[in-house]
Amino acid sequence: MSAQVKESGAVRRQISRASRLVVKVGSSSLTTPQGILDAERLRTLADALAERRLSGHQVVLVSSGAIAAGIVPLGLAQRPRDLATQQAAASVGQGALVAAYTAAFGEHGLTVGQILLAAGDLNRSDHYVNARRAIVRLLRLGVLPVVNENDAVATDEIRFGDNDRLAALVAHLIGAEALVLLTDTDALYDGPPQEAGSRRIRSIADDEDLVGVRIGGSGSAVGTGGMVTKIEAARIATGAGIPTLLAGAVQVTEALRGDDLGTLFLPRGARPTSKRLWLAHASEPEGRLVLDEGAVEALCTGRASLLPAGVVAVEGAFAQGAPVELVDRNRVPVARGLVAFSSDELPRLLGRSTRWLGEVLGPQYARDVVNRDYLVLL
Repeated sequence: MSAQVKESGAVRRQISRASRLVVKVGSSSLTTPQGILDAERLRTLADALAERRLSGHQVVLVSSGAIAAGIVPLGLAQRPRDLATQQAAASVGQGALVAAYTAAFGEHGLTVGQILLAAGDLNRSDHYVNARRAIVRLLRLGVLPVVNENDAVATDEIRFGDNDRLAALVAHLIGAEALVLLTDTDALYDGPPQEAGSRRIRSIADDEDLVGVRIGGSGSAVGTGGMVTKIEAARIATGAGIPTLLAGAVQVTEALRGDDLGTLFLPRGARPTSKRLWLAHASEPEGRLVLDEGAVEALCTGRASLLPAGVVAVEGAFAQGAPVELVDRNRVPVARGLVAFSSDELPRLLGRSTRWLGEVLGPQYARDVVNRDYLVLL
């Protein structure tokens, strides 16, 4: 038996015992092919999660489905493509979706609490912290939080990836011990699942295990998330030390039990701080700093701070303290960080040593452009 197989078994047991768990379900797993909210599918999911919650574990459900749930009440033939109609469908459908969850979990004596998040709630550090406090407080009150993106007011974020990335961020946000991504495909395969000869991939340790795997990109007619967004979500979570299981929604009970099904993404590395994870995956860069070769090497190999001498160009308009992207001369992203100077101040500092800046411009300029404590490599 290989080391990876042994580790996979241990990690599956870890998921089955996780005291705090995030489960994400996509639109297509909650609706019929026509886009109608499927009460039986939703009830099956609620029954499995209620069993887990009543056994003493904390569960957060990240659920898509608001837009899909609004399709039929609005008399639409299919998922709308234009933003305004998507927002209208979400506005109508969100109430129906939460009412269905309230009834399904209520049969088990459980209370659900709705949390709607827009990308801006995670892009800003203070909102990020407040979102964490709200979810954790609900858990401590015995409530099962149901999280969804606020599609009714979102703009470009309405195509956030069918909540896959949001689920990974929430998992880190609340210190979850595992993330389960439920979909209408029972696992990741090395080719199209319907194609003869395609094999289930049982576990993924790193990106090398994905070499040669053909992965589709688009979602279903009622959802927006394809397999690509789920792999990206798994990368975020496992990079934060959180094991992630991709499994079919119809197998939710078996998945939570730790059975050998789906595709398991093994955790990599230590859990980063909330600040670093926010910088890497939730912040929206307001500008870019172009670095010379020496600065890139110092950041990547020496874990150094970014000094003015290593910056060759400033792109975009931003204030002091804003998140910015650090790129090499070819505009390849290297890192993100919180910048200590505004875009108005920086140009006259480029290429200068901190000693020169302190002597000529004053001691307030003798500091890092991005301190390593507020920097994360990509």
